[in-house]
Amino acid sequence: MEQDRLEACQEAIGYRFKEPFWLHKALTHSSNRVDLGLSNERMEFFGDAILGMIVSEYLFHTYQDHAEGELTAIKSIVVSQRSLAIQSRALGLDHFLSVGRGMSEAKRLPNSVVANVFEALVAAIYLDRGIDPAREFVLRTLEEMIEEAERTKHEQNCKSQLQQLAQRELACTPTYRVIEEAGPDHAKLFRVVTVINDTEYGTGWGRNKKEAEQRSARESLAILEEELKARAANQPEAAP
Repeated sequence: MEQDRLEACQEAIGYRFKEPFWLHKALTHSSNRVDLGLSNERMEFFGDAILGMIVSEYLFHTYQDHAEGELTAIKSIVVSQRSLAIQSRALGLDHFLSVGRGMSEAKRLPNSVVANVFEALVAAIYLDRGIDPAREFVLRTLEEMIEEAERTKHEQNCKSQLQQLAQRELACTPTYRVIEEAGPDHAKLFRVVTVINDTEYGTGWGRNKKEAEQRSARESLAILEEELKARAANQPEAAP
């Protein structure tokens, strides 16, 4: 039965261990071991460091125009307990994890436990074959989540950037107004326009007003930047 569990897990994660012992240890929760040295606790600690390094390396090379703060914000989303728990459940790790009797009777394992087993698995792959397979596994399973986090932070950052630009160059603060709604009540869509100095700029659709405002701000930022650039180009040069 134990061999079947490990085989099924390797199939689910798309990685075959050279030394299955590491997988067995990664899938053993401390509640199922009197000797904590045989559980995945220490591997969680190690895996957290490996995961952080791999994600940081990927962000550093992929988003070269992002400031340190933006990269930190994206990373914090990707390696958060919630994100890792989601991916861990998607791989079925919560079903492969060996837990004590009390925990096994629960209908759903806590997010903290499920997220930790993902970190332990990263460590197990690293200990089994090194950094390259660990990197491949992390990016294969988390790359889509990284891209989504980057898009979300970029949209949120656009709203902040627009406000800073408008206040600095036009001495005003952008406002947002809903100009259209569509769809049934349970799946409503909103269209928002950005208003700066009583002038309407970009618009954006969203599943809620906040999302629509973010997308409107992104379009408005591009429009305002072009306006300011054209205005600067048309200004006469100062006399020497």
